[in-house]
Amino acid sequence: MMASAETPPGPAGKELCALAARLRSLEEQAASLSGYLATVKQITGLFRDPACRKIAAESLFQDILQIMRRISHEIDVTYNDPDTLKHIDSLLLLLSECFRCLRNACVQCANNQNVMRNLNLIDASVHLIQLLQKLETDLESLLTAFRCSLQFLGNIATGNRDSQHRIWKLAFPSLFLNCLNHQDEKIIAYCCMVLFTCLNPERMKELQEENNLNIVRAVLQASRKYPESEWAFLIVTNHLLKCPELVKAMYAKLSNQERTWFLELLQSETGENNTVICEEMAKFLVNSFKEKCQAVLKLASAADDDDKEALVTIRLLDVLCEITSDSGQLECLQACPDLLEVAVKTLQLTHLAGKQSTNIFTVTHSATGQEQISHPAVGFKSHLIRLIGNLCYRNKTNQDKVYELDGIPLILDNCSIDDNNPFVSQWAVYAIRNLTEQNERNQELIAQMEDQGLADNSVLENMGLQVKKQDQKLILRSSGKMPNL
Repeated sequence: MMASAETPPGPAGKELCALAARLRSLEEQAASLSGYLATVKQITGLFRDPACRKIAAESLFQDILQIMRRISHEIDVTYNDPDTLKHIDSLLLLLSECFRCLRNACVQCANNQNVMRNLNLIDASVHLIQLLQKLETDLESLLTAFRCSLQFLGNIATGNRDSQHRIWKLAFPSLFLNCLNHQDEKIIAYCCMVLFTCLNPERMKELQEENNLNIVRAVLQASRKYPESEWAFLIVTNHLLKCPELVKAMYAKLSNQERTWFLELLQSETGENNTVICEEMAKFLVNSFKEKCQAVLKLASAADDDDKEALVTIRLLDVLCEITSDSGQLECLQACPDLLEVAVKTLQLTHLAGKQSTNIFTVTHSATGQEQISHPAVGFKSHLIRLIGNLCYRNKTNQDKVYELDGIPLILDNCSIDDNNPFVSQWAVYAIRNLTEQNERNQELIAQMEDQGLADNSVLENMGLQVKKQDQKLILRSSGKMPNL
């Protein structure tokens, strides 16, 4: 829409009108495509000005569409001919500039977005992208045109539901999947931008369909391969992690290595970024851990020290530790059937495995304390004790359950310094405190163990606890000395 007579365009607006007229003149003269490049480039620069974007005429976008259609036709008839591919560079340079021009014109301008969509510029762009995917050339101009095309789709979709709907209808799922599997990092990033912009709850349901799960896997791979990619990360955190049904469907399709990557990302989100996951997701992770927890015992054998299923179990435990450290889902997981029992049982089994032979679960202590142990299961018993402590936090039912499972002596037996389990003594202190808080029976058990020589008094002292006799009873009390945490 041109500026009204009451608000005449300024110098930049007049320049835009002149350039638009020049572009129309080139079109009427059927000029060679190379003659368009300088004019389109100037219009691209003017569209950085919001005022110019507001006065852009529909006829200008029609002319750019005609240029793109001519380029599309020439590519379509020549892309399989090696002799003509060498002439395609100039076409791709002009196409890149057309996309830049349209991209700039869309910025914070819903009117231009709507005009372009109604002119079928989205349809033309998707068709061109499909043609670019077929070209077998290593020209840099091909990558540039590809990147600019996706930037345009991202801009025309931003804040515009009708444009999002049109892109989704034309591009989902094949175009998205092809772009996500491209070798170019920027093409993958811009594709993620378009995908993120178009996603909504209904479209998330479409991703759950069997044939579309590869798109989710491709986004996860992009997030892992390019950790600096903001858009892939946003798809995972803002959409995927908020859709438990999709996570379940996707998780079943992932390899153990991919599951490990996903769980590492989830651990980072829940731990470092304090993302609170929903109850259904938390329960799914609990069930996954319960199903696979004993796989970690394979790591007791040196031959299986990189077992992929065991690595998944380790990451599941790490995530559960983070989730139960936040009050958001703590009560839910404290009430999960069998989770506490599984944690205690797994601690018993790994502790026993470490005593039966020398392996990663065996307590070790180097003379210098400087030895670095590199093994995926380092810290596993520490994290089991941390999880048990979290589940018993101000929860009398779980405190009593650990008593019944003989978990208290087990935790006390894991209080010594262990190079294979950094900070195990500190987590044991934490767990014992949560187990004994307002729980006389658990306090009495520990006091009796110390009195009978079953518990090392120095261990209790290191925990900031001491046993005293009062009225012929043994009482466990705080010594007033805080342990080193």
